[in-house]
Amino acid sequence: MAKSKTIVLIHGNFVNSDTWQEWKQHYEAKGYIVYTPTNPGHEGNPTELRTKVHPDLVKTGFIDVVNNINSLLNTLTEKPLIIGHSMAGMAVLKLVEMDKAAAGVSIDGAPPKNVFPPFQTLKTVLPAFGFFSSNKYFMGSRDWYDYSFFNTLPEIEKRLAFEKFAVPESYKVSRELVLNSFSNIDFKKPHAPILFIGGANDNIFPPSLTKTIAGKYKDANSKVDIKIFDGKSHFICGQPGWEEVADYILNWYEAL
Repeated sequence: MAKSKTIVLIHGNFVNSDTWQEWKQHYEAKGYIVYTPTNPGHEGNPTELRTKVHPDLVKTGFIDVVNNINSLLNTLTEKPLIIGHSMAGMAVLKLVEMDKAAAGVSIDGAPPKNVFPPFQTLKTVLPAFGFFSSNKYFMGSRDWYDYSFFNTLPEIEKRLAFEKFAVPESYKVSRELVLNSFSNIDFKKPHAPILFIGGANDNIFPPSLTKTIAGKYKDANSKVDIKIFDGKSHFICGQPGWEEVADYILNWYEAL
């Protein structure tokens, strides 16, 4: 296949596009044009967003995230390699289904509505739905991030990662993922190549879930691959050794 030289990196929930800065530089140094769009309501400095929430945050749902990325894709001259982490891993699956990608990569990706998550996932992310909260949005505590994202980091690095990346999140994103039919995936439909990446120590979306989602795809002529990285948490894109993951993706893509 003719390789697109464009990459779009989509950030997940509870962080913003700041998490992709090093990946962007890494891929640009290899000759790629790289876009790191910020999901609606997440624009700004994380430290400031924790004290003054973006006015559009609570309006933002999963459909808005996908539509925002799709608007960017419609301005490009070629279909890009699209890489998404966590919630955005599911956004990648949707955009691939919409035939918007040369290839897609879901890293520690959220499940579609039509794939039931394990109890571990439900227990960890339940607060992010706000079903039992009077708050208008979710802001994870240090303890929540330490367990959910940063569990493989030394204590001091957990604190630094929280200060650098943690942002408030809209309840609407999580709710639309599990309640809106838009978040279903047609697993029988032919599609561009998809790579699923999981962290063996991910406390939100464990590798068993990553394998389950990948195994749902049924079209014999469409490529689906999976790679689980030992010692990696949900913070797989930011923890030390992220370059190994970034390079694995690029090697997979360039070999298609």
